Amino acid sequence: MVNPPALVRTLMRNRGLLWELTKRDFIGRYKGSFLGIAWSLLNPLLMLAVYTFVFSMAFRARWGVESESRVDFAIILFSGLIVHALFAECISRAPVLITSNPNYVKKVVFPLELLPLVALGSALGHFLVSFAVLIFFCLISFTPLHAGGLLLPLVLLPLLLIVLGLSWLLASLGVYLRDLAHVIGMVATIALFLAPVFYPISSLPPVYQSLLTLNPITLPIVQLRNLLLWGEPINIYAWAVSLVVGLLIFFAGFAWFQKTRRGFADVL
Repeated sequence: MVNPPALVRTLMRNRGLLWELTKRDFIGRYKGSFLGIAWSLLNPLLMLAVYTFVFSMAFRARWGVESESRVDFAIILFSGLIVHALFAECISRAPVLITSNPNYVKKVVFPLELLPLVALGSALGHFLVSFAVLIFFCLISFTPLHAGGLLLPLVLLPLLLIVLGLSWLLASLGVYLRDLAHVIGMVATIALFLAPVFYPISSLPPVYQSLLTLNPITLPIVQLRNLLLWGEPINIYAWAVSLVVGLLIFFAGFAWFQKTRRGFADVL
């Protein structure tokens, strides 16, 4: 079934299975390592240190914030990096979700459509850990935080819908096009530099600003900073448009996955 009610019924019927698979995916990634789950903290912190040094010291990049310090630059940069990491982790894993789980494909009763949701749930776990680190840095550096940050789930909702729709699409295509995983890795890197992660979008000419808005992580990054760090209101019009686009991609990706899943077992 490809209609939205069928998806809702699947999620409700398999919510326990979804939770257990997500928990196992998140914890199992660090199983056997010496530092364990601490790697989910060390990886973003290391990249933050490298990017802060390169862009604030070598390139002398600035956000245009009054009395901007290196700590302010790092906090603003980190808020963009964690949104990109959420997006990149999901779409990078999507092309191999089916091919790396052939046992699930052979089980007729297993709901394969849950696999992108499991990957998203694990990525959200890493995002929450990184977001807690961001809040901690803001507190110890006495950086003002604004109550608008409570709207973060609302801000991320369109992005999550887009990510899920793309994950279903890429997971299906990845069964038939094995080179897709390498292509998506490059796409994730391109998305990092074609979004206002390292620079303010206002620093670009207007024509390029419009192009950057096509990047699905641009609006969540801008609105996260506006709400949490700068106390500016949410852009309702831009958010509503992104939500409609997200819903279209979400249901189109799910329909594509359900229509093409019949050939998974034959290919694998």
